[in-house]
Amino acid sequence: MYIIEFFGRILLSSLFLIEGIKKISMQESVVMYMEDYGVPGILFIPSVILEILFPLLIIVGYKTKFAALVMTLFTFAVAIIFHADFHEDMQLVFFLKDLAIAGGFLMIFFYGANKISLDNYLKSKQ
Repeated sequence: MYIIEFFGRILLSSLFLIEGIKKISMQESVVMYMEDYGVPGILFIPSVILEILFPLLIIVGYKTKFAALVMTLFTFAVAIIFHADFHEDMQLVFFLKDLAIAGGFLMIFFYGANKISLDNYLKSKQ
């Protein structure tokens, strides 16, 4: 069963990891998109770092609960800022998708990583 939990962490985190890497080559258009929604462009680099670093931490299972909490808050904020125009049907779908993803991260925050994680390995070394 531990392998299923591990693959779940990979699947949930891969969306952000891939998008974070992709955003590096699209900086100008991403900054314009952010600014259209009132988010300062100066937050581009911190958001890319967040989208790459914290999913990697969740995948390898290091500081898993903290990383999952950060990703829960980030995903919820993205839903509120970028997908709260419910007059557009697709925005409602994106909003609900983000809430579902935040729920997945919240479950990781609650349960942490299991046997296949650096957290578990480091805990066993104590």
